[in-house]
This record gives sequence, C-alpha cells and structure tokens, in this order.
Amino acid sequence: MLSFDAIVVSIVLIFIVLSFYKEWVGPAFTFLIGVVALGIFGVLTPSEIMGGFANDQVVVILMLLLIGDIIRDLGIVENLFDKVFQRAKTYRQFMGRMMLLVGGFSAFLNNTPLVAVMMPYVHSWSKRNKISPSKLLIPLSYSAILGGCITLIGTSTNLIVNGMVVDQNIIPGLKSLDMFDFAYVGIPMMIIGSIYILFVGKKLLPDNADTLDKFSENSRQYIVEAHVRPGSDLNGKTIGEANLRNLQGLYLFQIKRNGSKIAAVSPEFILAEGDCLFFAGATETIADLILANKGLTLPTVGMLSHKKQLEVVEIVVSHNSTLISKTVKEANFRGKYDAAVIAIHRNGERMSGKIGDVKVRAGDVLLLLGGDDFTARTQRVQDFYFISKVKEFRKQENYKIGLLLGGTILAVILSACNIVPLFMTLIVMIIVILALKITNPKDIAASIDFNLAMIIALSLAFGTAMIKSGLAEMIADLLISVFLPLGKVGILFGIYLITTVLAAYVTNKAAVAIIFPISLSMALHLHLNPEPFVLIVAFAAAANFMTPIGYQTNLMVYGPGSYKFGDFFKIGFPLTIIYMVVCVSILSYIYFY
Repeated sequence: MLSFDAIVVSIVLIFIVLSFYKEWVGPAFTFLIGVVALGIFGVLTPSEIMGGFANDQVVVILMLLLIGDIIRDLGIVENLFDKVFQRAKTYRQFMGRMMLLVGGFSAFLNNTPLVAVMMPYVHSWSKRNKISPSKLLIPLSYSAILGGCITLIGTSTNLIVNGMVVDQNIIPGLKSLDMFDFAYVGIPMMIIGSIYILFVGKKLLPDNADTLDKFSENSRQYIVEAHVRPGSDLNGKTIGEANLRNLQGLYLFQIKRNGSKIAAVSPEFILAEGDCLFFAGATETIADLILANKGLTLPTVGMLSHKKQLEVVEIVVSHNSTLISKTVKEANFRGKYDAAVIAIHRNGERMSGKIGDVKVRAGDVLLLLGGDDFTARTQRVQDFYFISKVKEFRKQENYKIGLLLGGTILAVILSACNIVPLFMTLIVMIIVILALKITNPKDIAASIDFNLAMIIALSLAFGTAMIKSGLAEMIADLLISVFLPLGKVGILFGIYLITTVLAAYVTNKAAVAIIFPISLSMALHLHLNPEPFVLIVAFAAAANFMTPIGYQTNLMVYGPGSYKFGDFFKIGFPLTIIYMVVCVSILSYIYFY
C-alpha cells in the first residue's frame, strides 16, 4: 500500500516526465514546480529543498563551466584546432582528428562549450570541402559524449551522480567517486565508438543541405524589400499606427533610411517617404501587403541578397534556455539582444506562419539579424549557441595562459590522487584567475548558468523525496522481482536499459534524479557492492545517442545538421547497444567476478 508521501511523489514524478517530454515549461521551472509541490504537501522540508544548492558538486559543475568558458574566451582550444584541422584534406582525416581532439578534451572540459567551439570549424570545413555538415555534426556530438564518460569531470551527469552519492542516506558511508573510476569503461568505449563512427557512421548519416545555404539559395522565401512611396499615407505614422508589426506571415526586421540601417525596429519608429522596409517570412503575401496599405511599393529589384546586404547569424537554442516555451515575441529578442528573428528551423524544416507567435523549443535553429549592440549583449549568453560565427578572443600574455592551463592540469592531478578535493583546487584557480585579471567578477557573474544550477540542485532534492517517501524502495523491489531471474548481470542490464530509455526522452538529468535512488536501493536489498549500481546509472544517462533530446550536445547539432528525429536513432541505436554490452560486461567483471 502506497503511503500518502509516496502517492504525492508518484504524481510529481509523472508530471516531471510528461512536462519534459511534452515541453510544457522549461526544465528548471518543471523541477521547481515539482519540488515546491513536494514542500507544500510536507514530503520535503525547506532545508531539504534548499539542500541541493549547498551540495559542493553543484558548485564544482558551475566552476568547471566557468573555467571552460575562460579557456574558450582566450582562444586556446581554437588555436590548436586551427593548426590541426587546416591540414585535414579528406573526410576521414578530419573525422579522425576531430574525434581524437574532441574526445580527449571533453574528458577534462565540459563537452557543451567544447561542441559550441567546434561547430563553426565543422561548418567552415564542410563548406570548403563540399561535404554536408550532417555528415560531421552527429559524430562531433558523439565524440564529446564518449570522451565525457572517461572521467568524473567530463560531463555534468557524472558530477550530478556523485553529488547524489554524497547526499544519499540509503547506504551510510558510501564513498564518493574518484576521478578515473569511469575510465575502465570510458576508454575502451571511446576507442570502440570512434571506430564505429569512422567506418559505419558515414553510411548511416544523411546528406542534408546546410541551413544557411538553404537561406542563401531560397532568399525569396525569406526577404522582401518595400519602399514608402511619395505621398504615402504612411508618411509620419509610427510602425504601430501603420499596422506593420503584426502581419500574417511577414515580419518587419530592418529599415534603411538615407543609407543608414536601423535594425530591431521599435513600434514607435516614425516612417518617412523613401524609407526601405525589409520584411522576412512568407513573401508570397507581399501583394496583399502592398494592396492593403496603399502606401508601399516594390522596388525595381525587389529581392535582397543577404550575403551582400545583411549579416545573418545562425544560433541554436540551448537545452536549458530561458527562452524555451516562450513565443518569439515574449522572448523579446529586440530588447534583450538587439536582434530580430527572421526565420526559425525545426526538425530540418522552416517554420511557417507568424514568427512572433512561434513558441521556442530546445534545439530550434534561429536566423537572427543583429543590431550594433548584438555582439556585446550576447558575449556571455547562456540561452543559445552560435553555429556559424567564430568568437573573438581576448588577448592575454602567454604566461597567464600557461598558468591557467597548468593550474587546470594540476587541479585534476591533485583531485585524482585524493590530495586536495576538486572543489578546493577550483576555488584556488578562480582566485588566481581574478588576481591575474584574466577575467573579472562581472564576467564571472554573467557566465554563471543559474538555470543549470537550479535544475541540478532541485533534481537532488527530488532524489531525496524519492528516497524519503519510500517510492524508490518500492520501485526497486518491483524491478528486482523482474530482473533477478537473469542474475546480477541481468539486473545491471535492466537498470541500464530503463535509464537510457528515460534519458532519451526526458533528458539525462531527470533520468538520474529518478533512477539513482532506485538503483542504490536495489544494491542494498541484494547486499551487493553499490559502486557498479552508481556507475551504471551515470553511464546510461550520459552515453545517450538515440535521440536529440537525450543529451545536450545532440540537441545542439540537431537543428544545424537539418536532422530528422529518426537520424539519431538510425546511427545511435546500434552504438547504444554496443555501449550497454561493453559497460555491463566490464562492470560485472570488475565488481562481481
């Protein structure tokens, strides 16, 4: 019989799964609603709700992301990439170097910013060599995932699991994970996975046109120019008064007056004779616009070549963006970023209808036209990643760069040898970085991903509720009855299978929050070493190849590669089976035999 607390947690669990799958609200808000509900019904105390924010692993994740951002800002990784990739002449040469470098770096740097850095290289190399980016972007994501599973700090999923180990009270005295506990599975799978991607992947990957190329080739579907003619009724009216803000299928994104361009046009802007108005969207409706206003006229050459006149920036919405579930209008790109959204691509197709009414989803590719302040306002943005734009780097003296790299390596070594906790080495590094003026407190504050911090901290609180209510124990008993006939190895297979399917459709952080307490309860009931039950959850959640929503780097390349949902399954399902077999076999050999 379920207790009242277990019933409440079950309802919240169903809500979280459905909200993630249906994208009702953003990930952080989903966890917030769920955990607050648990607090209201007395399942969690206020201190238990806030306990996740005090977990040192949450701070470690944020500090690692911060240091990764600083390394990226200094162009250290890019300089190495420049030297390595300019010599790659063939597809396999580029792929081999990409997998080696990205896999190696992602073992020690967070793989999300690493993929963000690498995407412009893939974009430019594929353009130069006339190879579709879709042949390279999934391998880029998979390389980062495979490399991230080698160490504790390679992916935030591993650190979240470690945070749950520290927080849990199911098995008292359970030690936290060491830096290279993951390497026994991670290194062999990095090798096996790379061979699979290199020799099998190209045949399974689609050959899609690049999004910006589509934009260039089909600019008539996007951009149209209209003039305010002499004697027009529009002369002296604001954009709002002229009803040019809420047009069906068209979006006013720029005005040119006397040779000057005015981007991110406000509703209060006053029109004048001779103004050139640039609209984006379904330009087949331009005839209706001309007839309805009786004040606009098409120029002799009506269509605009964006390559000569406009700088179009391509971005992809991040997995924990604050833009998710907001309409383009609500997202206020004009006010926040000094930019206009001129097109949206989802699932490889351009979205039709009124752009302002489209709800933003994770993985959407947005084509933006930025104003003068766009670059400055997006310098530290967490809501999206640039696809086709290479960042400008901050110049620093070589000795400072050397100290930063040396400090990062030393922090990893001291932590791996259990001499100094990773938390303390990273704190010291941040102090040194500030002292050397490599960055400043303002930039640090801007770099902190508070949305991610909330997701992680609240997922830890939800895990506590699963344990405290007894729901984790009940589900563990049920799973034991199903998988025990298959033996200890069968139980690990069962946990891996459930975790990886859950991660594939409701994100890995939610999967960890749900499955970790269940897995640990199973280890306790079976009187088995809990470590493989901890590691199996981490590997199954992090090594997610089957869907674009299963892992943040998959989502990052989903739109830019113009992939279909099934493209990930076609290449990712065999790799998932291989990873599961290798992972369970190695963990069983180490811990059970």
